[in-house]
Amino acid sequence: MPTGVFSQPRLVSSSIPKNMFNSPGLSLALQQPNIDNQGDETRLGENFEGNIGRRSREEEHESRSGSDNMDGGSGDDHDPTTAAGDKPPRKKRYHRHTPQQIQELEALFKECPHPDEKQRLELSKRLCLETRQVKFWFQNRRTQMKTQLERHENSLLRQENDKLRAENMSIRDAMRNPICTNCGGPAIIGDMSLEEQHLRIENARLKDELDRVCALAGKFLGRPITGPPLPNSSLELGVGTNGTFGTTMATTTTLPLGHDALPTMVVPSNRPATTLDRSMFLELALAAMDELVKMAQTDEPLWIKNIEGGREMLNHDEYLRTFTPCIGLKPNGFVTEASRETGVVIINSLALVETLMDSNRWAEMFHCMIAGTSTTDVISNGMGGTRNGALQLMNAELQILSPLVPVREVSFLRFCKQHAEGVWAVVDVSIDTIKESTTFVTCRRLPSGCVVQDMPNGYSKVICVEHAEYDESQVHQLYRPLLSSGMGFGAQRWVATLQRQCECLAILMSSTVPTRDHTAITASGRRSMLKLAQRMTDNFCAGVCASTVHKWNKPNAGNVDEDVRVMTRKSIDDPGEPPGIVLSAATSVWLPVSPQRLFDFLRDERLRSEWDILSNGGPMQEMAHIAKGQDHGNCVSLLRASAMNANQSSMLILQETCIDAAGSLVVYAPVDIPAMHVVMNGGDSAYVALLPSGFAIVPDGPGSHGPISNGHVNGNTGGGSSRVGGSLLTVAFQILVNSLPTAKLTVESVETVNNLISCTVQKIKAALQCES
Repeated sequence: MPTGVFSQPRLVSSSIPKNMFNSPGLSLALQQPNIDNQGDETRLGENFEGNIGRRSREEEHESRSGSDNMDGGSGDDHDPTTAAGDKPPRKKRYHRHTPQQIQELEALFKECPHPDEKQRLELSKRLCLETRQVKFWFQNRRTQMKTQLERHENSLLRQENDKLRAENMSIRDAMRNPICTNCGGPAIIGDMSLEEQHLRIENARLKDELDRVCALAGKFLGRPITGPPLPNSSLELGVGTNGTFGTTMATTTTLPLGHDALPTMVVPSNRPATTLDRSMFLELALAAMDELVKMAQTDEPLWIKNIEGGREMLNHDEYLRTFTPCIGLKPNGFVTEASRETGVVIINSLALVETLMDSNRWAEMFHCMIAGTSTTDVISNGMGGTRNGALQLMNAELQILSPLVPVREVSFLRFCKQHAEGVWAVVDVSIDTIKESTTFVTCRRLPSGCVVQDMPNGYSKVICVEHAEYDESQVHQLYRPLLSSGMGFGAQRWVATLQRQCECLAILMSSTVPTRDHTAITASGRRSMLKLAQRMTDNFCAGVCASTVHKWNKPNAGNVDEDVRVMTRKSIDDPGEPPGIVLSAATSVWLPVSPQRLFDFLRDERLRSEWDILSNGGPMQEMAHIAKGQDHGNCVSLLRASAMNANQSSMLILQETCIDAAGSLVVYAPVDIPAMHVVMNGGDSAYVALLPSGFAIVPDGPGSHGPISNGHVNGNTGGGSSRVGGSLLTVAFQILVNSLPTAKLTVESVETVNNLISCTVQKIKAALQCES
C-alpha cells in the first residue's frame, strides 16, 4: 500500500466486537505474537496491522477532531515478515499535536482543504512537523468532514422518511374509513354501477395522457417527471375529493384546465422558481404552445375577414368552444383584443428565434414598441445546443407612443419549440395567475407569438398571433378603437416593425450603397450616424411614455392643457445629453387626414418652415441622406437651416423618419456642427449631446370618426355616413430649461413648453387646412 494513503477495508468477524477498534491500546495489543497459534498470529500481524490498525487510527483521529497523529506516518513501516520471526514487532509511537499546531492546521483547512506540496512543506516547517504528518492530518480531517456531512444527510433523510410514513398511515386510515362526498356519512361499497365503470375508463385514459405529458416534460427539463399519485378505485376517488388528499394534491404540478378552475398553487414573486414551480411553468408553456399553433393554422370559423379593412378578426364564441383558457377566466372589467398577421421577412428562422429568445436583441429589434425588458429566470436553455425546448421567464413594458395610453407591464413565459426542419414557434403567456404579482395587473398576455418557416434565399414566412386582455378604463377614448381592433399592440404592428427592421439590417450589411445616399459619407461614418439616430429615437420614445425604465417626475407648477403631459428629470454626467433640467411635454390629437399625407408633410424639409420654429422661417437643405429601406420615408437625414441674415449662424438638424403598415415616426434634434463632422468621419457618437423632439403617427382605428365636443369618439351613427379616415398624432418636445441640475423648475418654463406644443399643433392644422 502506498505511503500516506488511508483506506477503510471492511473486516467482517463475529469474534471481534466493534467497540474494540476504538481503543488504540487494544489495536496495538492485537499485533503481539500469538504463541498458542502461529497461523493466527501471522494473520493478525498482517490483517490487523494493514487494515484494522489503519481503521482504528482514522476513527481515533475522528474522535479527536484530527488533532492526533502517529510519529511513524502511515503504519506501513512495520515489516510483516517479523511477525513470524524472532524479534517482536516494533510498537508505534503516537504524537499528540499541541493546541497551537491544531489551531494553525484548522485555520489552513478552512481556507484550503487540499493544500499542495509547497503549502504542506511550509506548514510543516512552521509547526515543526514532518510533511507526512501534515499530509496525514489533512487526509484525516477531510475524511472526518465527509463523515459529518453524511451523518447530517442521513438525519435529514430519516426525518423525511418518518414524515412520509406518517402521511402513508393517515392515507391508509382514510381508505379504511371512506366518507361519502354527498352526505358526509360512511361510504357503502356495493355493486359497481354503470357510471362507475365509465369513471374507471376515463381514469385510465387520463392516466395514459398524464404519462405522455410527463414523458414530454422530462425531455425539456432533462430529468424524469412523475405525475401525482392517481387513485385506482372509485373508493379512492371519493376519498380524494373529500379533502383527505388535499395536502398531497395541492403540491402537484397540474394546472387548471376548466373554465371555472383556479390555480392550485401560486408562486410568490419574491422568491426564485423551485423545481415544482418550473414544472408548473413547463405545463403552462406546453398548453400555450398547442393553442398558438392551432390559432396560427386554423382559418374560418375561428378567424373571420373584416369587411372594412380586410383584416382577420377572432370569433370569440368559436374560440371558447375550441380552447380551454389556460390562465383562467377573463377578469371583470377587462376587454379582449386579438389579431393575426402573415408576412415575409428578410431573415432566416434560426436568426429570428435567437433574436426573440435574447431579451436585449428583442428590445433592440422592436425598440419603438418595447420600453424595457429583462429575463428573470432561465428554466431551460434548450436541447442539443439549439433553442428547441428553451423556456424562460421574462418581464416587458410594451408601449404606444402616446401619453394617453399607459405602458403595459407584463410578466410572461417565453417558450421556443422546433416543430419540423426549418419550422419554429415561439409563444408567450402571462403567469399572473400562477405567480403572485406585487403590482395591480392591468394586462394579461394570452398565448401569443409567432410561427416561423424558412423560405428560399434567406427569407422566412412569419405567422404572428397576438391575444391579450386589458383594462380599457386606463385608455383614453381617442385610442380605444385602435386598441380594440388589435392595431395598437396587435400582430400587424409586430410584423410590420419586423419587416422594416430586417430590411434596414439587410441594406446596412450590403456592400452596395443605395443611389439616394450621399457617397461622401464613409461606411464607418454611416454606422456612426445610424447609431446616433437610434439613440435619438430611443430617447424620444422614453420622453413620450413614462415607463419604469426611464424615471421622470411630474411637476406641480404651471398651467397645462388637460391632454398635455409634462415631466421633468435631471441630466447629470450623461455625455449624450446637455447637463441641467430637462423638460418633456407630449400630447396626442386627432386629425382628419390620412396617416400617409400627414407623414409626408412633416418629413418634407421644404415645408418645415410651416410648423417648425427652429427653421428660422426659411427652407431647409438636406446635407446628408442614409437610406434604411426601400421606402423613401425610411431614412436618416442631416438638415441645415438657412441663415436669415449674415449675423445669424446656421444650424444642423439630425432627423430620422420611418414608416410601415402600422404607423410612422418623425424624430429630430439640433446637433453641434463640429460634433457631427466627427461622427460623419466615423468617430464615436456617444459624446454627441442632443435632446430629441418629434411626431408619432398611427391610424385612428376602425369605427372612429374623431372626437366630439364632450371628448368621446364618434361611432357609426347609422345614418349611412361614410368612413372618415383620420390619424392620431402625438407631438413631443424635450427642452433644456436650465443648465444647472440643482435649479428649480419655474412656472414660466412649464407654460412656455405648453405654449410651444399648442402652437405647433395649430400650425400643422392650419397648413393641412384642418378644422380647429
